[in-house]
Amino acid sequence: MINETTHETLHETSRETPRGTTREGAPLAGRIALVAGATRGAGRAIAVQLGAAGATVYVTGRTTRDRLSEVGRGTETIEETAELVTAAGGTGIAVPTDHLEPEQVRALVDRVDREQDGRLDVLVNDVWGGEHLIGASFGKKTWEIGLADGLRMLELGVKTHLITSHAVLPLLTRRPGGLVVEITDGTTAYNATRFRENLFYDLAKNAPIRMAFGLAKELAAAGGTAVSVSPGWLRSEQMLATFGVTEATWRDATAKVPDFAVSESPVYVGRAVAALAADPGRARWNGQSLDSGRLAREYGFTDADGSRPDSWGFLLAKEADPAVRAEDYR
Repeated sequence: MINETTHETLHETSRETPRGTTREGAPLAGRIALVAGATRGAGRAIAVQLGAAGATVYVTGRTTRDRLSEVGRGTETIEETAELVTAAGGTGIAVPTDHLEPEQVRALVDRVDREQDGRLDVLVNDVWGGEHLIGASFGKKTWEIGLADGLRMLELGVKTHLITSHAVLPLLTRRPGGLVVEITDGTTAYNATRFRENLFYDLAKNAPIRMAFGLAKELAAAGGTAVSVSPGWLRSEQMLATFGVTEATWRDATAKVPDFAVSESPVYVGRAVAALAADPGRARWNGQSLDSGRLAREYGFTDADGSRPDSWGFLLAKEADPAVRAEDYR
């Protein structure tokens, strides 16, 4: 059964028309997308918003209604994500896939190839699932962190993306115009001079930025585009649970953590990726590091509540002036 709060939030479709709309309400009609790591959070929202724009979306992950991944949350499944995609107006197809297993990823690509007559237009690399490894390790020195946990972060956040790109890109590049979106935490502008408190996490979240930069060079000859995109402070299902709130009551958490006022729902980054996918001029972004707030300003969309949060802008401003209010950046 679909969680009602999640359904209501993610089923919100953009009230604005993104650039690149080819016909009213369905700018991605006929397009085929693969969202790797779409069980929850940003990946789920991106899949839903691509569906809201009319796309057929393959959604992958390890948590299904029959099997739980190491994340340990059975409250979100890829089947539920596929249902949300279809409810939003697209076609959602759930394919259980462990992106650390090349054979499973190749089987996924073969299925898309077979079912969609050799077509794939968008790859979103959002595989992660390492939150359970980082909580107690922030602020610790590298040698104080369990090596197995640190290396697992790199497997989940880097190796999965490499395996997926290696298997998927031969299909994506058969037609010009393919889009690859590497989802990460932080932008080049923010991460380049700031340590993300944990060396393993820092590497795991900077690698996708560099991957997008490198893939941009390789895809250009095939008429493709690669970018990295970061949400801001994301109110994922896990983040809401950590704060003991729901999407409907998230502002209650600002009583204890005022900066949470700049947080954003997953819908925001979902709309960001959908707008990119619908933009025929997206090649101008090739190789760049982007974030949901910047893309909202560019394309004119808002978060589900009509606001336009700028988490990264707030963090930079607060470094210069600690008195800056989060509320002034949404």
